[in-house]
Amino acid sequence: MRFKDYKIGFALTGSHCTLAQTIEVIKTLVQEGADITPIISYSVATMNTRYGSPEYWQRLLKEITGKEPLKTIPDVEPIGPQKPFNCMVIAPCTGNTLAKLANGITDTPVLMAAKANLRNLLPVVIAVSTNDGLGASAKNIGILLATKNIFFVPFGQDNPEKKANSLVAHMEKIPETILLACQGKQIQPLLVEYLTYS
Repeated sequence: MRFKDYKIGFALTGSHCTLAQTIEVIKTLVQEGADITPIISYSVATMNTRYGSPEYWQRLLKEITGKEPLKTIPDVEPIGPQKPFNCMVIAPCTGNTLAKLANGITDTPVLMAAKANLRNLLPVVIAVSTNDGLGASAKNIGILLATKNIFFVPFGQDNPEKKANSLVAHMEKIPETILLACQGKQIQPLLVEYLTYS
């Protein structure tokens, strides 16, 4: 039970193609003892996609964690004064969320929750998933890599032949990243190649 006594805020943003993979990580964390509070972006809370409906994702998160997902700014505002989390995770973290976090914009529940954890000098773990990680989002990744108490899940180019700028975190490495982040350490290596491309 590696995560016994760990209280984790786990935020999901609108990289819908990686939500299923991220859900499996949440299951693993719960099985290993973590107390998970799910937080979802406006996109996950409202958008129907070929990967699933908002109702489907919210129902699944509640079944796994035993908690209704937090999905509004008022829902997450108590995080700052109450300090309920040892760590917060944003997975998947879109380029849009990266940009706003890097530039101090707090206009979604996920960003407000991250700001609250950072205010308390507690770790925020980012699992990037964006088609422009080596394009427009590269500068924001750079800013966040140099930001205190922000830690990245190892990432790589998921399909360099067809999507040369795309970066996706190795979601299966989220648990190890959390454990090290809670010690103030960045997991290494950070750049990890994908062995197969889809």
